[in-house]
Amino acid sequence: MTGRNLFGLSDQIKERLANEMLERHRKKLDKIAQEGYPNKKKLFRRDEIPEAFYRFDQMPGYQQIRVIEQGGKQLGIDSPFFKTHDQVARSTTFIEGKEYINFASYNYLDLCGHPKVNQAAVDAIQRYGTSASASRMVSGERAVQQELEQGLADLYEVDDCVAFVSGHATNVTTIGYLFGPRDLILHDSLIHNSAVQGAQLSGAKRIPFPHNDWQAVDEILTQQRKDFERVLIVVEGIYSMDGDFPDLPRFIELKRRHKAFLMVDEAHSLGIMGATGRGIREHFGVAGKDVDIWMGTLSKTLSGCGGYIAGEKALVHHLRISAPGFLYSVGMSPPLAAASAASLQVMLAEPERVQGLQANGRLFLEFCKKHQIDTGYSAGLAVVPAILGSSARAGLVANRMFDRGINVQPIFYPAVEEGMARLRFFISTSHTAEQIQYTVETLAEVMAAKK
Repeated sequence: MTGRNLFGLSDQIKERLANEMLERHRKKLDKIAQEGYPNKKKLFRRDEIPEAFYRFDQMPGYQQIRVIEQGGKQLGIDSPFFKTHDQVARSTTFIEGKEYINFASYNYLDLCGHPKVNQAAVDAIQRYGTSASASRMVSGERAVQQELEQGLADLYEVDDCVAFVSGHATNVTTIGYLFGPRDLILHDSLIHNSAVQGAQLSGAKRIPFPHNDWQAVDEILTQQRKDFERVLIVVEGIYSMDGDFPDLPRFIELKRRHKAFLMVDEAHSLGIMGATGRGIREHFGVAGKDVDIWMGTLSKTLSGCGGYIAGEKALVHHLRISAPGFLYSVGMSPPLAAASAASLQVMLAEPERVQGLQANGRLFLEFCKKHQIDTGYSAGLAVVPAILGSSARAGLVANRMFDRGINVQPIFYPAVEEGMARLRFFISTSHTAEQIQYTVETLAEVMAAKK
């Protein structure tokens, strides 16, 4: 692919036009969100209700999607999303029969597709089938579900653990169920959407604090703790968009002093941090019981699907009996539970996988700094962003990288704020030094190209 499309537009011009178009539409939608539609206060007769109020294709969110898609098509920017992979996505992947260096997978420790993990899933299918077929309270337990939960509880050195069928729903239902209108939820400004959704569902007062700023949390609680019953502080082990992590001991001290709960989302830090992959608590050398709620997902390091909450017995038993996302949802699929349990066993038995991942992350970050690529806050563990600025530029660069045999996904507004769009590189233990060097050098070349 060249720097010009059929209309003879350079990448720079395409980027400018796309940015202008997106900004105009964003302002329009922001105005609607703030002021409502012009006739929002009017009472309509049934035959006068505008189509915009009963058609999905007229919803503002869908309209925004269509503007982006149509604008990209007109400007020759192909969609980088929803590519079909032909086999297991590792450090390399096959897309439509062609091999690519792959940085768009959570398969951090190369456990998805591991023979022991695959065999565990096959054995579970042969014994239990593919589904739990009902909620665990109704259909009963499966040994593989209990094995997974016990393994995670042991990992954190806490009383118990409960597994949910969705990582996103784990945060939504746990936060949304445990807290209410008389409570306060403080979360990092860069926290995952699932935590925000849970906080909104709870009805609690929600205050985002500046990224990783424990001092700001201290100030807020000093002033407001007395005004609320329960207080929850939510942080991540590794922030999924930026690749950095909080000063966990500081937050532990804060929650103790202010008599609050502390929740750590380990979706991206389990298997990545610590000498043996035990996560952010191993990195800092803190006890499992120093944190009230350990949350994590099974779709990254543990090669499955779903999420979990680990902590004291009262917390886990409460969620198991009453949390809507567990009580009213089907139990975890036995082969997925078996795969995650086996992945956990392999991770602990082969710490060299963790060490290899950490070395690759450091190497990737070093090459980026050498080429003066903006990696933001990244600590160089498993997530390294290349911050490019506009959404249009991120899309263009992602496509050029794909043309050069590298699969990496762009991150646009609203996942990140406009002006902070990026390519997000997920590093794997199976990436080679040669793949990393070629990728970063190619990225630097593509970013420097004028057309």
